Amino acid sequence: MSCNYADGLSAYDNKGILGAPESFDSDEDVAEKCQELADLIKKSGHVVLHTGAGISTSAGIPDFRGPKGVWTLEEKGEKPDFNVSFDEARPTKTHMAIIALIESGYVQYVISQNIDGLHLKSGLDRKYLSELHGNIYIEQCKKCRRQFVSPTAVETVGQKSLQRACKSSMDSKGRTCRYGILYDNVLDWEHDLPENDLEMGLMHSTVADLNIALGTTLQIVPSGDLPLKNLKRGGKFVICNLQPTKHDKKANLIVSSYVDVVLSKVCKLLGVEIPEYSEAADPTKQSKPMEWTIPTSNVNTFHKKYNKYVKDSKIESKAKKTKYT
Repeated sequence: MSCNYADGLSAYDNKGILGAPESFDSDEDVAEKCQELADLIKKSGHVVLHTGAGISTSAGIPDFRGPKGVWTLEEKGEKPDFNVSFDEARPTKTHMAIIALIESGYVQYVISQNIDGLHLKSGLDRKYLSELHGNIYIEQCKKCRRQFVSPTAVETVGQKSLQRACKSSMDSKGRTCRYGILYDNVLDWEHDLPENDLEMGLMHSTVADLNIALGTTLQIVPSGDLPLKNLKRGGKFVICNLQPTKHDKKANLIVSSYVDVVLSKVCKLLGVEIPEYSEAADPTKQSKPMEWTIPTSNVNTFHKKYNKYVKDSKIESKAKKTKYT
C-alpha cells in the first residue's frame, strides 16, 4: 500500500496549522540540550515517549503538516512524492534507539500516533506501546476483538472489512472464535480511540516523571494533550521537533533538530548502543501469525500502580496544604 493512506480517509477540514516553518538549533545548542535531556532521563524513574510522524520521515514516509507534508501539499493542490511503500519502509535510527532505551531501562513506555507499523517492525514489544490511531499491519477481529500481525500492509484503512476470517483458533478462555471477520484497525476521523491503548497511554503519561514528545506538533487531541498530564504533579515535559508545537510554552526544554540526531546523541551520552534493524526481530517477517492484542491483565496490573500513584499524590497534596495553612 502507498504511504499516502490519508487518501482512504473521510474528508475533514480541521487539520490544524499546516506548513509552519522549521527551525534548527545550532550544533552547540543541540549538544547542550541533548546533555540536559540525558540528565533529565537519568533523574527520572518513569519516562514516556510520545511519537509522531516526524520520526518516520527519514524512512521515506512523509509527515502531514511539515513544509512538504501530505496535508500541507494537499492544501496547495499538490501531491507528495513517496519514495517507499509501507512494506519497503524500515525502522529509523529513532525507532531503534527507542528499543535500546527501553531495554536499558531508561524508557518505560511509548505512545504513538503513527500507523506506519515501524515501531512494530523494530521489534518493540506490545507491552511497551500504545497505538492511538491504529497500525497498517494489524488485522482485528470484529467479533473477538483480538489483533493479529499481517505480513504486509493491509489493503484498507478506516476500519473496513478485509473479508478474511479471524485467525484466532481460540479465545482467552479456550473457545474457538467462530464466524469472526477481520477488519483493518486504522482509525478514520470519526472513530473513537482504542480503549486499552488510550487508557494505558493516559495512565503512563500521568505517572511519568518525564514525558518526551518526538516528531509531533501535538495538534491532534486527545493524543497531543497526553504529554501534559504529569505537569500538575511536578513532572517534566520535553519537545523534540522542528516546527513549533501547540504546547511549546509548557515545555521545560525544546530541542529543534532532527529526532534521529537527538536520540543518537542522547544514547551516546547514556552509554546505550543503538542496534541495527533485524528481520529476525520483525513480527511482519515471521512465518506464523503473531497476536498484537493488549492483554487485559496488563491494563489491570498497571491500573493498580496508577491508582496508588493518584492516592499518594492526593495525600501529599493535602499534607502540603496543611503545612502552609
